[in-house]
Amino acid sequence: MEEMLRMEHISKRFGSFYANKDVNLTVNRGEVLTILGENGAGKSTLMNILIGLYQPTEGKIFFKGKEERIDSPSQAVKLGIGMVHQHFMLVEAMTVFENIILGDKRSKGVFIDREARRREILELSERYGLDVELDKLITEIAVGAQQRVEILKALYHGAELLILDEPSAALTDIEAEGLFAIMHKLVDEGKSIIFISHKMREVLHISDRITILRAGEVVTTVKCSETDGQKLANLMIGRELSSSQYEKKQAGGQPVLKLDGVRYHEQSKHNGLAGITMEVRPGEIVGIAGVDGNGQTQLAQVITGVIAPEKGTLSLKGKQVSVFDPSDFIENNVSHVPEDRNLQGLVGDMSISDNLVLKATGSGRFSKGRGLLLRPKAIRSHALELAGEYDIRCTSVDQDVRSLSGGNQQKVILARELESGPELLVAVHPTRGLDIGATRFVHDQMIEARDKGVGILLISADFDEILEMSDRILVIFEGQIMGEYSGQNPPIQEISLAMTGK
Repeated sequence: MEEMLRMEHISKRFGSFYANKDVNLTVNRGEVLTILGENGAGKSTLMNILIGLYQPTEGKIFFKGKEERIDSPSQAVKLGIGMVHQHFMLVEAMTVFENIILGDKRSKGVFIDREARRREILELSERYGLDVELDKLITEIAVGAQQRVEILKALYHGAELLILDEPSAALTDIEAEGLFAIMHKLVDEGKSIIFISHKMREVLHISDRITILRAGEVVTTVKCSETDGQKLANLMIGRELSSSQYEKKQAGGQPVLKLDGVRYHEQSKHNGLAGITMEVRPGEIVGIAGVDGNGQTQLAQVITGVIAPEKGTLSLKGKQVSVFDPSDFIENNVSHVPEDRNLQGLVGDMSISDNLVLKATGSGRFSKGRGLLLRPKAIRSHALELAGEYDIRCTSVDQDVRSLSGGNQQKVILARELESGPELLVAVHPTRGLDIGATRFVHDQMIEARDKGVGILLISADFDEILEMSDRILVIFEGQIMGEYSGQNPPIQEISLAMTGK
């Protein structure tokens, strides 16, 4: 096969730390190469080198047979390398059309032939099945549509090698299948794709070859047809990962959480609640199954005090809540792993240490005078303890939390929320974007908390996660609970139908 890309002996050092070390990989024309590795294995650093955000400490890059120095993202685009980031790089105040042509260097003068550009974009859209509405604002389209915009933008700017970073992390199963169909069309036409994902089923479904990174180094590259999920998982983490099967429990006792007829913006099928009645008892995991965008976000916001229901009641430990304020819910021992760890769970410019005590700065252990004067030594000592206990991989607990990999950021949130002594934990997409090792760690911590008597509400669009973790399963569709099922031998077909409203 004709070689599209070759990266030779690539190393990237930050101080004495090697994020990548002597990495060699090739991508052929018309193939999907998956890069697989744990959070922090060096995948993002390697891709940032390829698109010109970082310069390698050592090594060479060859693109279409010619050695290239890629010193900026615009240089990568000029060569024909495009990247769709996990967190989309779209300007929300602009339309789809304006986002796609943003940075177009082909126009002469100050004027753009908008009609010609529209025809070109629509032709690309039809050719690859990238259905988009050009005149809609980015804020007006769904996540799956935003991703199609990102891919269309890369193709419009001439990408021959497309990097897809965790492309299905926020997609429904149906949207993910649509993405794979687009990927097949691209490689059939001779484009090449670097695919980064933690979802083993997807990796095995879409890849031609798989390169495994561990601790910044290439472990091996294998053909997809010659491996399986278990072998890949073992190569990723460097040890044999046994299959998990958590014991399901039937809880008793007074509910830690009870909702009765809770309604919120019920006229909105995808962003409202239409009479939710449910409860969570101590020592059980209640899973909320459903296609993303059926009221799950609003359910979590009500239960954590971010928004107040328009009708119905919510009770914590038998006491009806009258004031909906997050600080009151925190005082009532409600912990929250939010759906967006960067926007809602962490303060990126603050250190790991400070993020770990965000909810406890008024505690005498960490401050004097109810938070007026912090105790840095106590905070740092606490952070070092939790970093060890929760396997938070960092160079220092004093580094900005935004510099951590997604998996380690999630561990910071989990450590803070579980160490606060919760009676109710609301976990929303707790393993989204995490590798198999980090996912197992998060699941183990949740099971340990459940077994200590914590009531857990698990909201996840990952059906396998719901099935594996839940003692009871509730299905949500258009803001309504469609049914309740035991987590022990759940009727998968029946649940799947309920998720579609049938």
